[in-house]
Amino acid sequence: MPKKDYTALTKDIMEHVGGVENVNGLRHCVTRLRFNLKDEDKADTDYLKKREGVVTVVKANGQYQVVIGNDVTNVYDRIMEITPLGSGTTTETNEQDDRSFLDKFIDLVSGLFQPFLMPLAATGMIKGIVAILGIMGMTADNSGLYFLLQAAGDGFFQFLPIMVAVNAAQKFKMNLFTGLAIAVAFLHPSVAAVADTPVLYTLFSGTPLESAIHLTAFGLPVILPQRGYYSTIIPIIIAIWLGSVIEKWAKNRIPQVVSSFLTPFITVLITVPLAFTVIGPVANWLSSLIAAGFMGLYGFSPMIFGALLTASWQILVIFGVHWGLVPLGYLLLANNGSESILAMTVISTFPAIGVMAAMLIKSKEKKVRDIALPGMISAIFGVTEPIIYGLLLPMRKPFIYVIIANFIAGGYAGLMHVVDYRTGGLGIFSVLNYIHPENGLGSEFWNILITFAMATVLGFVIQMIFPVPSLDPKSDTTSSAEDEMTPTTTETNSATVSESEMAASAREEIIASPVSGEVHPMSDTPDEVFASQALGKGVMIMPTEGVVSAPANGKVTALFPTGHAIGMTTDMGTELLIHIGINTVQLEGKGFEILVHQGDSVTAGQELIRFDIDTIKQANLSTAIPIVITNTVDYTDVLPTTESQVSRGDYLLTTLK
Repeated sequence: MPKKDYTALTKDIMEHVGGVENVNGLRHCVTRLRFNLKDEDKADTDYLKKREGVVTVVKANGQYQVVIGNDVTNVYDRIMEITPLGSGTTTETNEQDDRSFLDKFIDLVSGLFQPFLMPLAATGMIKGIVAILGIMGMTADNSGLYFLLQAAGDGFFQFLPIMVAVNAAQKFKMNLFTGLAIAVAFLHPSVAAVADTPVLYTLFSGTPLESAIHLTAFGLPVILPQRGYYSTIIPIIIAIWLGSVIEKWAKNRIPQVVSSFLTPFITVLITVPLAFTVIGPVANWLSSLIAAGFMGLYGFSPMIFGALLTASWQILVIFGVHWGLVPLGYLLLANNGSESILAMTVISTFPAIGVMAAMLIKSKEKKVRDIALPGMISAIFGVTEPIIYGLLLPMRKPFIYVIIANFIAGGYAGLMHVVDYRTGGLGIFSVLNYIHPENGLGSEFWNILITFAMATVLGFVIQMIFPVPSLDPKSDTTSSAEDEMTPTTTETNSATVSESEMAASAREEIIASPVSGEVHPMSDTPDEVFASQALGKGVMIMPTEGVVSAPANGKVTALFPTGHAIGMTTDMGTELLIHIGINTVQLEGKGFEILVHQGDSVTAGQELIRFDIDTIKQANLSTAIPIVITNTVDYTDVLPTTESQVSRGDYLLTTLK
């Protein structure tokens, strides 16, 4: 059977919504295209409603919704293929994003790392090999192999700002090479070399913000970190964002004939000085304040110091403000022969190892396992960036588990007054740092081994207790031991059908209820598309619990990434759409747990989706669940139950040939 061509329908829809230039943004759900139009008056609604291939048109929640039905994904994909909407060259959507600033920021930072996670993990593993060679006595001075592998392992991390700049420029829709021009300015060798030049004067002397000024520009102090901006992340992201704003401003004001060179000229000319005089100093001062706070905390309570420093270390690294503590650790080591700052920070990688091990056991998601295995190996050697940006931050909760485990393990290390006596290997090889130069294996060595084991076990146990979140919305949202258990019996009452009866009823084209709640005619649905039964006959249920189960044996044929709707085809060919709430696509997955994959075969009574009714209500959205037989035309009639209340597994519909 030849593949259906959606080109004509796609072109007609785009023409009659006012053309691509009238589109601010476009998304889709399981049945409809959701346009954000600049001017809805330019859309020919009457034409589209009558157009074959279009069920109807709905205007709601600031969206222009073209209802397509089961073919919506194909139409959407064709639009992305033949219009500039698929290239990201159109203006940003004006669709409301209700996520918190922290959620948006974490999503941005982790998203910037996704394209190069595997090379990052690979080079982290090379750094581990270098650490092993170092223990064997090799150095860059006495071994060519060590020299080459050190360059291969450290190079990616040294110039990480360039990798981030590439993705940030694309994210902020900035000219790639203009963005790189800004990023490489941070990494110019002279920036780190400034620390070796004479000090002109000192700002804020005697305070935590004390800053040695080595040079000025236009009479203003240029405040630079002693170690430069190698391996930093946040200053680069902010600088590229600032550059994108300036670039757009310049492009709109410079004549096109000279814009090709004047726009990047003005962008770099303004952005780089601002980045060095504003963004960089703010990061440096924040680092100094954090360092002062932790040192004060150490004087108050070593246990609290260890707990908070270890728990917050990965967060400090993400924001690039850990450099205020690192030099201080080196200074204490040089003056006292031992120190506790770096001794605590090394602990922070071990809970991540435990969490990764648990994910490898529990998660069935290929993408998670692909990152977790090499990431765990890197973490053993002290390199956690691949799993932080690839898994922990995007998943959110596992990152919290790591912090909790670090808090407990760090508190123990602080209580035991653990210090190190040298700097050297990271991860497991850092144990050599805790061997006393004269007394050998003392309490610090044994206590740090206990701490490493404690941190790893805590991370593993916590993640084993809680579900593994999904990295891909289309995949299983959780992977727990409970998910793998298949119940053999179902609690019943006089109105409830057992699993075997549900399976039998499915063969008879008797459809059980997928949800529990009050039954209403479809016409009561607060959405005209469902209420008009344009998509097919069925019923609407106001749910009393947040679980959707398979109403019959069959196959999952449609599954929207946000979890708000699912389609399935029974073994006898009945096609159903279960839409959880009205306009709940706006929640972008918040409050929904997907328990199956698209394409899965499911049995009657198997849980498909869990959802939080309160989350839907708090967003001022209807919880109504339309249950639609989308291939109604294949049947002579669809008969609903006469009951006003049903539980999952109760009789709901009969389809008649």
